[in-house]
Amino acid sequence: MFVFSDALLTWFDVHGRHDLPWQVADDPYKVWVSEIMLQQTQVKTVLQYFERFIERFPTVQNLGQASWDDVAPYWAGLGYYARARNLHKAAGIVAHQNQFPNTLEGWIALPGVGPSTAGALMSLGLRQYGVIMDGNVKRVLSRFLAIDTDLSKPIHEREMWAIAEQLCPEERNHDYTQAIMDLGATVCTPKKPLCLYCPMQQHCKAHQQGIETELPFKKPKKAVPIKQAQVLLIRAGDEWLWQQRPNTGLWGGLWCLPVFEQPHEFQQTTQRLGLKIVVQQARISHSFTHFTWLLDTLIFEVTKDQKEHLAIELNGQWLSATQATALGLPTAMKKLISAVNL
Repeated sequence: MFVFSDALLTWFDVHGRHDLPWQVADDPYKVWVSEIMLQQTQVKTVLQYFERFIERFPTVQNLGQASWDDVAPYWAGLGYYARARNLHKAAGIVAHQNQFPNTLEGWIALPGVGPSTAGALMSLGLRQYGVIMDGNVKRVLSRFLAIDTDLSKPIHEREMWAIAEQLCPEERNHDYTQAIMDLGATVCTPKKPLCLYCPMQQHCKAHQQGIETELPFKKPKKAVPIKQAQVLLIRAGDEWLWQQRPNTGLWGGLWCLPVFEQPHEFQQTTQRLGLKIVVQQARISHSFTHFTWLLDTLIFEVTKDQKEHLAIELNGQWLSATQATALGLPTAMKKLISAVNL
């Protein structure tokens, strides 16, 4: 008799990933950081950030007691910065309580922790029973059972959770959790799944019907809108005038050059500040999930005696590109530095 979990665990023992830096039996903190980083981000990208982050904040107390300005540079470039702000806030709560949650409900009560992340933390972090429902799991199960419904609808999402719970074993639960993620990430991939190497091949209904690449159900993609904005680069010697973004919204808490989404605001600001001489222009394109931003940068040279006035007017700080990068810059600003310095 074919048992899904048995076949998966047998495959995992030979082909699974056993050397990821957060696979530590007694450290739920490392699992937590990795789970938040892995939301919307591939393992190969997270590996570039994880160890540096943990080296700087080795315990939940270190992270919870740090200021956001200390944390931001170690997340800059990973994107989806609300994840980092929630992790930082939640770490503060756990550090204050001086213990990790030990129930699913306790994890879910923390900022930025949903049911799937909480399940992963119960399973991988605490080695207790937990069920996950990330993109890998949805893909593996929807193909294995040829589920062609729209999983973004709550009723179908609940059905999927019920299936996941039914298949998830209590014995070796943490290995199963890692195994189903590994299968989705390395074999049952979004495009060109490697069905020949899949332990589920003979029992996979999607494979039997030849529809594996059509599942899970995907809504037709809408055209991604293109938005334009203007960036104000004021330069005095090798220093530029930078602003720290508001804590909420796009690039929350990171340092950026002043960005104007309305051309008239840009014009009014440059006129009010008496900025007239444009040294050069640069344009970069940066894609987000829901839109692409075309950023047109106008560069103005000013003298040293104008610096204090401009810093006050724009609530900014004069920093070299290297200093600003160390404080934490979004990827788009790093692109812009490269474009200007070419």
